[in-house]
Amino acid sequence: MVVLPTTVVGSYSVPEWLERLKTEYYQRRISAQHLGEIHEVAIKAAVKDQELADIDIVSDGELRRDNDVDYFLARIPGVHITQRAKTDYYDYYDAEVSRPLPEANGPGLALADDFRFTRQVTGRPIKFSFTGPFSLSRRIRDNAYPSHAELVRALARRLNAEARALAEAGADFLQIDEPFLAGYPEQVELAVEAVNLVVDSVDATWALHVCYGNRYARPSWEGHYDFLFPAVKAARVDQIVLEFARKGLDDLRLIEQYEWDKWLGFGVIDVKNPEVEPASLVATRIRRALEHVPADRLMINPDCGLRHLAPDVARQKLRAMVSGTAMVRAELTGEGS
Repeated sequence: MVVLPTTVVGSYSVPEWLERLKTEYYQRRISAQHLGEIHEVAIKAAVKDQELADIDIVSDGELRRDNDVDYFLARIPGVHITQRAKTDYYDYYDAEVSRPLPEANGPGLALADDFRFTRQVTGRPIKFSFTGPFSLSRRIRDNAYPSHAELVRALARRLNAEARALAEAGADFLQIDEPFLAGYPEQVELAVEAVNLVVDSVDATWALHVCYGNRYARPSWEGHYDFLFPAVKAARVDQIVLEFARKGLDDLRLIEQYEWDKWLGFGVIDVKNPEVEPASLVATRIRRALEHVPADRLMINPDCGLRHLAPDVARQKLRAMVSGTAMVRAELTGEGS
């Protein structure tokens, strides 16, 4: 792997035409098959954008997913969704469990099929991400379990089956996204327990992404990552992926203070601001991170997904991220940028 590899967090810019067509589907104006074909075209374009920006590890842009939750809840057996029509594709479903979820008997969400499609359209390494059990649980009305923790564990076991299928399909870099965790910091131990259930016996490189929300390009919460430590050290993951560009770099102290000795996915691009960062600013941020994390444990990425950025802005930001990284990479290796 190259020094300071670049990647994305997961989601990619959703163009306006795709937003319209997704909503058309929920208004029953186009078929599921037609929408599926549209998604494939959009994914190919998103992957090509990442390749042209020279991103080292790409994603499918999560363009099949309406938001960070519904794609999964709609496919989990035992999760009841009364009304599947939406006024806008990005709205959340009203989901409920009225009895305990059936035990996972093989994958049911078809995430491995999504990975296989992406594998066919790129020769680059792929990061495949999915929303974690704690965050999924926050969008479910629970009338089945004696405690919220039991629902989280049941979701984790279901996701473990999906992760096994993904690994069998060749996915070797998997990421669990927990965008809701910052809103419930007192439950970090439960979230970490659930992460460990998801990754159990799955042979892959694992990342855990924790942010402060990215709903309509606005944070859902504010604060610092103190709540993650030291609990996150018990997570059986190889990397944590955190946002720094929007929040500032103060929380880098936590990496050193708690002796985090695994990889850090370092957010250098503010996805909630349409202004494109100069490559020189990206390089400055990376140099600051290197004061706390050795280069062989630092991966460079945006703060969060690029979903809410206009396509041209997303492309420019990725190019700035790659250019800024190349500056620092050249300094470390002694080679020309």
